[in-house]
Amino acid sequence: MTRRVFCASLFSLIPSLVSFAGFGNQNDAYYEKKRKAMVEIQLQARDITDLRVLDVMGKVPRHLFVDPRFRPEAYEDYPLPIAEGQTISQPYIVALMTQCLKLKGKEKVLEVGTGSGYQAAVLAHLCDRVYTIEINATLAKKAGDFLSQLGYARVEVKCGDGFFGWPDKAPFDAIIVTCAARHVPEPLFVQLKEGGRMVIPVDRAEGAQTLLTLRKVRGKMETEDVTLVRFVPMTGENRKIKK
Repeated sequence: MTRRVFCASLFSLIPSLVSFAGFGNQNDAYYEKKRKAMVEIQLQARDITDLRVLDVMGKVPRHLFVDPRFRPEAYEDYPLPIAEGQTISQPYIVALMTQCLKLKGKEKVLEVGTGSGYQAAVLAHLCDRVYTIEINATLAKKAGDFLSQLGYARVEVKCGDGFFGWPDKAPFDAIIVTCAARHVPEPLFVQLKEGGRMVIPVDRAEGAQTLLTLRKVRGKMETEDVTLVRFVPMTGENRKIKK
């Protein structure tokens, strides 16, 4: 029997309107200008065309999800360190992965790798419900508490090994994985609805990683390469799998 690495900790966020008031003057002219430039230069000027994604990326206060030391850099075109030796992906990658899910607004989405909670916040504006799993207990609690403070009622954060997904909440319309797996985890594919989409970085030869989008069609996996990426590795059960 496979042993599941699981932390006894679950955060259900109290329903409320999302409000950023009181969190570091995130709506002042400085950060608004930074977000606008990020959307125009890093996203629209490339291949981000989903208007809903562009709108959300221009609203969610990314700088609040990074260490205060790095807030002036929060909207630059590169990843930044967060707690526990992890990183927050560059804005373009967040937007690209979100766009690949093709969300319409009523979906139930699973995120593997909560990190700072930023990706979950973005998703929460685009779907009906977000379930996000983080294997690091410190990050899970910090993200859960902060998302709760911000009023994200449609997000639930759990500490556990995302390799196994979240069976009690399955099936999911979409799954997004923000850490690199050696292979697509079978439990995640099983928990994906028929016709559902998954976005996941997967290890390739010689240390390379490829961002994949896949669809579940008649129970089979249809995959498409998106781009080369660099993510922190998935830990837990994933480490036991041979490359």
